[in-house]
Amino acid sequence: MQAGFAEVDITPALGTRKIGWLMEIISDRVLDPLHARAAVFRAEKEDAAFIQLDTLSIRWTQVQEIRQRIQDSYGFPGGRVMVAATHNHAGPAVAHCGDSKRDDAYIESLVDKCVGVFGSALGNLQDAELGFSHVFEFNVAHNRRVVMRGGTVRTHGSFADPDALYLEGPIDPEVAVLAARRKGGKLAGCIVNFSCHPTHHGATTDLSAGYPGVLAREMRSKGCPITLFLNGASGNTHTTDPVTQQDVPMEEAGRRLAEDALRAIGQMKFTRAMEVGGSQTTVHLHYREATPEQVAGTARGAQRFIDPAIYDRSMPSLLQRIELRRSQPAEVQALFVGPLAVVGVPAEYFVEHGLRIKEKTYPLHTLVAGQANGMVGYVPTRQAFEHGGYETTFAPSSRMAPDAGDVLADAAIDLVNAHSREASLPPRKAVL
Repeated sequence: MQAGFAEVDITPALGTRKIGWLMEIISDRVLDPLHARAAVFRAEKEDAAFIQLDTLSIRWTQVQEIRQRIQDSYGFPGGRVMVAATHNHAGPAVAHCGDSKRDDAYIESLVDKCVGVFGSALGNLQDAELGFSHVFEFNVAHNRRVVMRGGTVRTHGSFADPDALYLEGPIDPEVAVLAARRKGGKLAGCIVNFSCHPTHHGATTDLSAGYPGVLAREMRSKGCPITLFLNGASGNTHTTDPVTQQDVPMEEAGRRLAEDALRAIGQMKFTRAMEVGGSQTTVHLHYREATPEQVAGTARGAQRFIDPAIYDRSMPSLLQRIELRRSQPAEVQALFVGPLAVVGVPAEYFVEHGLRIKEKTYPLHTLVAGQANGMVGYVPTRQAFEHGGYETTFAPSSRMAPDAGDVLADAAIDLVNAHSREASLPPRKAVL
């Protein structure tokens, strides 16, 4: 077994447009640097790799370019590379979002740096032992959808509201860690997976990597030089408790997750006898059939944020897109490292979908990486569409049909279970 890690600074220049709050915001201060990080794993001539970005999202066309250039430059199979964004709301405009228009010059440099950091991780491949473990964290993420007595949802709702009734869904409390160490026990790097929206500083003019950046910094100070953060199915969770209305500050969230990750590493059993693999499939998701009420934002349970006029301005191009395309291709990818499966889903995926994937792929231990290999927007549950709320309100960020979540989950489950069936055949010789 070999593993290699690398990171590169991707902090945009001041004056770059930000993303994640629908309105145009121009950055004027850097609170902390943004990074792209890469991890490469190799065993018995099989490969798997991850690239993590401190950005809101990554477009599928950019993923294609990154993979093709990696394959051309390094001979590494592009289909074995997962490119995932942390969904950081305090980063640069990497896509059109409301009134914020993407910065194409920044994106071009970002793609270059992704290819470069991958090459550095590949060059850092060394013999390694891998370990995997997980712990649980109940004090960082909270389900943000409050069901009211009338049967609709208020996203970012509060139980101080006399009409509040219950939380619509759960959280995923798992903090999962895959770590690599060199001879002598020194950590080379790790991957941390947890599900929670990183929205800190989204509405300000500050650039920041959010709590995933704090996590990486804290892990470095404790002896783990590079930490990739794969955000899970976090479309309906965030750091504010709807019961107390207290928000977990960015620094505290990152520190808590670092403590959790170190606790998981402390209980790991490391081995060099792990296999690596991967597979993927493309599904075609239906767009929503938008009613006049949905287009106008007056449908039952609709909840527009910031400024309704932003939504109105986006409707002509959104409706034209739906009319022309009819469906949205979406890649579902599964990478396998030992007993672990990491499923990449190109969406702000609701936590219930992620939990279903984990449950239905047992006994393999499956993790979900959201915002991976593209972005189709919010993918809520069917129940959520019945309740309404921000995440289901028709917009460029929420345009898929109610069955999209199940289609993606079914594809992921099939990929992982097919691998499990293959793995049950007589094992290949272990790598020692």
